[in-house]
Amino acid sequence: MRPGGRLQGAIEVLNEILDRHRPAGAALQDWGRAHRFAGSGDRSAIGNLVYDALRQRALIAWAMDGDSARNLALGAVRFGWGETVDGLGAWFVDDKFAPPPLTDDEIRGLNNSDFTKAPAWVQADVPEWLFPAFEDNFDDQAIAEGRGLSRRPALDLRVNGLKSQRDKVLKALKRFDARACALAPTGVRIGPTKGAQRSPNVQAEAGFQRGHFEVQDEGSQVVSLLIDAKPGEQVLDYCAGAGGKTLALSSMMENKGQIHAYDADQNRLAPIYQRLKRAGARNVQVHAPGTGKGAAQLDDLMGRMDRVVIDAPCTGSGVWRRRPDAKWRLTEAAMMARIAEQAEILNGASRFVRPGGYLCYITCSVLAQENEAQIANFLDASADFSLISVGEVWEEKFGASDLKPWSADGCSVTLTPASTDTDGFFLAILAREG
Repeated sequence: MRPGGRLQGAIEVLNEILDRHRPAGAALQDWGRAHRFAGSGDRSAIGNLVYDALRQRALIAWAMDGDSARNLALGAVRFGWGETVDGLGAWFVDDKFAPPPLTDDEIRGLNNSDFTKAPAWVQADVPEWLFPAFEDNFDDQAIAEGRGLSRRPALDLRVNGLKSQRDKVLKALKRFDARACALAPTGVRIGPTKGAQRSPNVQAEAGFQRGHFEVQDEGSQVVSLLIDAKPGEQVLDYCAGAGGKTLALSSMMENKGQIHAYDADQNRLAPIYQRLKRAGARNVQVHAPGTGKGAAQLDDLMGRMDRVVIDAPCTGSGVWRRRPDAKWRLTEAAMMARIAEQAEILNGASRFVRPGGYLCYITCSVLAQENEAQIANFLDASADFSLISVGEVWEEKFGASDLKPWSADGCSVTLTPASTDTDGFFLAILAREG
């Protein structure tokens, strides 16, 4: 397909997302099935256009005076890919699959690049109703933090210390211009793609198949390190999901001690079995929900765990770079439902912490309502827990770096694309009185 045909494909997918409120991934997958002639490069380019349009939806809509699918696709090429207006005009020439040529109004919009005149929430590319929360959390850096969440992310990998070393993985992935991450000592980064470029399929690499590395954002690796699990400890990963942090903890613990991996959603937990086998993680016991055996085994852990890790369900605002459609689907009602769910999970998981043990609360959110406020409410109702300083552990592990997380309370930390060059993550650690 030529660029004009790819642009038309992106417009069709965006129409599905906007008109039928479909997740971007599902809309792209269905478009690919219906257009078998489109090659993998075409599908990748169309996906890049769609995601870049959604990452900068507010900014594009302001410049183009509307957020129609066509406006968003055109704006993604102009403002996301850096194409000139004249260059974009050439996309419509001699291509029967291209959409109709640019109108005079569209040309004016595409030349409208002084975004300093736009409202603050538009400059930040954050939903208008949610921008006050960004201002409360980030003060005069709210726009910068929002912009950080609207750019393409890098592809980060975590080297599995049970099977390999970072220098070996870097050598194996040299052709992808892989480099060491700035913070995580096990992290490898392949920089963000540009324009129509395809991300490398690292899961097809021999190193991935042999368990030498996993795909995991550096921010997720960093919070796993800050949990500071030790070999020989008993750890409960209470919201294990597909097992990303479980695998990181297993490597940190050198396959010693025991990690109990649990998730209330059996479907989310399903991939963990194959991942554990590939990684060679032998100190993990999976507790599946919905079975009497799994529930009974989890009850037996009550009050015995050295560390209980909660990777809580949240709005996902910290990973908007990767799931930009979620940014525009989020509602206040959905956020409040998540907050209630988090409170319930915190209360339930805290019962498994032994006296003298630690409760580690993580979200991939940058919103204080899900983070600091959630911890403050829990502490008000839980006299036997106290907040300890993650910042001290940060200084011990990463103090030499110029990258610094946010810390509103002086104890917990919030990582963001603008501050630490990672996805957005929050971590608070609470100690239970001995």
